[in-house]
Amino acid sequence: MADERKTLEQRAQMTDIERLRHSAAHVLATAILKIWPEAQFAAGPPVENGFYYDLELDHRISPEDFEKIEAEMKKEIKANHVFERVALPRDEALSMAQRGVLGALGERPSPSKFKLDIIQNIPEGEEISLYRNGEFTDLCAGPHVMRTGNIGAFKLTHVASAYYKGDEKNPQLQRIYGTAFKNKTQLDEYFAMLEEAKKRDHRKLGKELELFTFDDQVGPGLPLWLPRGTAIIEELEKLAKETEFAGGYVRVRTPNLARESLYRTSGHLPYYADSMFPPMEVHETGDQKPETGETENLSAIRDPKSAIKYYLKAMNCPHHHKLYDAIPRSYRDLPLRLAEYGTCHRYEQSGELFGLMRVRSLQMNDAHIYCTEEQFETEFLAVNEMYVKYFKLFGIERYVMRFSTHDPAKLGQKFVDNSPLWLKTEEMVRGVLQRSGINYVEVPNEAAFYGPKIDVQIWSAIGREFTIATNQVDFAQPKSFGLVYKDSDNTEKTPLCIHRAPLGTHERFIGFLIEHYAGNFPLWLAPEQVRILPIGDEAPLLEYARSIQSELRAHQVRCELDGSSDHMKTKIANAEQMKVHTMLVIGNRDMEANAVSLRVHGQGNLGAKPRDEVLADILQSIKDRRA
Repeated sequence: MADERKTLEQRAQMTDIERLRHSAAHVLATAILKIWPEAQFAAGPPVENGFYYDLELDHRISPEDFEKIEAEMKKEIKANHVFERVALPRDEALSMAQRGVLGALGERPSPSKFKLDIIQNIPEGEEISLYRNGEFTDLCAGPHVMRTGNIGAFKLTHVASAYYKGDEKNPQLQRIYGTAFKNKTQLDEYFAMLEEAKKRDHRKLGKELELFTFDDQVGPGLPLWLPRGTAIIEELEKLAKETEFAGGYVRVRTPNLARESLYRTSGHLPYYADSMFPPMEVHETGDQKPETGETENLSAIRDPKSAIKYYLKAMNCPHHHKLYDAIPRSYRDLPLRLAEYGTCHRYEQSGELFGLMRVRSLQMNDAHIYCTEEQFETEFLAVNEMYVKYFKLFGIERYVMRFSTHDPAKLGQKFVDNSPLWLKTEEMVRGVLQRSGINYVEVPNEAAFYGPKIDVQIWSAIGREFTIATNQVDFAQPKSFGLVYKDSDNTEKTPLCIHRAPLGTHERFIGFLIEHYAGNFPLWLAPEQVRILPIGDEAPLLEYARSIQSELRAHQVRCELDGSSDHMKTKIANAEQMKVHTMLVIGNRDMEANAVSLRVHGQGNLGAKPRDEVLADILQSIKDRRA
């Protein structure tokens, strides 16, 4: 899918750190041209945690080149050149590109081909500008810092390949990544965080802790959950079901595929087609069976006109709309809150797949709330409060709601063509966010195609940012599906629909939790909550250990017993390696005193305690979902 060009309005909203990193990208290009003057540059934006610049160059840049590139960058920063903005007519910009001046240190024999293409795709009437720093001139809408000397500490990080404009039909370019901060202290803190993040990488810990796996024969992006990972899934589902039941939700079930017509009605086709798996063609009528001995393919003798396309479910909402529509509804039935941990399949590009964070099979903590306009504020606020409750439970202290609105210029293309309803629902969402006091930022041109949405950004214990869930307002689909309710005046009205998924998907949320906790889950969530470690293998001691295990398992505690002949140090080391939360060491003295010696992962030996006291505390801790 092609990269989407940012508007001038979006560029003007760059934060201070984004401006600094954008400027660092220009300094990077300047340095590369000092070494390889023939380099052709495409785009160099700031991105999350850094910046990059795409370029075409016969020399393949590698990390071994970083030192000399950074040396040139330091010279440019030390020179403290002004970032000078110059607006110019389209004809002049095209002329400069033809002369090879843009993205260069001066005029060159070859045109600035990527800059030429970019200019040709700038909408008529939009201002065109360039920026100069020292000898370097670049086509750029900005913004930047005042001078190159305002760029604090920086470091180049890695090299990748990327198609021009993200389209595989275009040339493949080199993408040089780096990061920059206001000072060296912040830079050092960032790389220290990255080192800690490597230790917490959910892909690494997921394998070590036997939580999930991937298999080539099953397919990329299709996680297989091992028993220990499934235990976490079931705890999260239990939490969601309890919370949603208390919030007045009712649970439903829907199939994993549907006819093409359903997604045409919802509007996901054609808007969402690139993210859906290709359809399956099913011949529901007119099938012919070949006579015995015939070898031709059955599909070849079927009437293609009878084929009906089915798609794997990429989202749950169309199915839930059908459930709403299955029964006549009255205003007395609203709000109606339908919840489902629905399995969806989305065709993520292979290059975008990343552990559990970007997958093709996902289980979503989904629900759809059908309500009147008068009920909207109360319902939307309750959803936000549910998010906050979960954040407190999981120790998520830093979060922000990213409120995405539409772009009026793209109505009928990227967004449903109904300007009055867009403005009305956006104002409703904005009002709730403001009155609730929830921390939020507003982002234009990133709404869902059917209404405004909120992406929930959270930060892990080490400060790593994740997009974990989405909350959306939908005024379009209920109308498309003909959803109505009888109001108190006996007239038919269309409900609003709130799409919400506070715990996101199992895959992404568990990936986050693994890194957030570094695999050291709280007792209630731990895959293996308790392991009993007998000192010896005498029959009475093992019987005592088994009685404790039976008592805990009778209360649904995930408790295992290590009855091996290993030394105690080895047993403890094995349990610690698997990050078992609680270890109960049992020797003859413990048995005689009806006690256990308590160890907690990360806390060590907490000493001998009465058996009943320890078991009661374990059960209460799980019930309370203590941190």
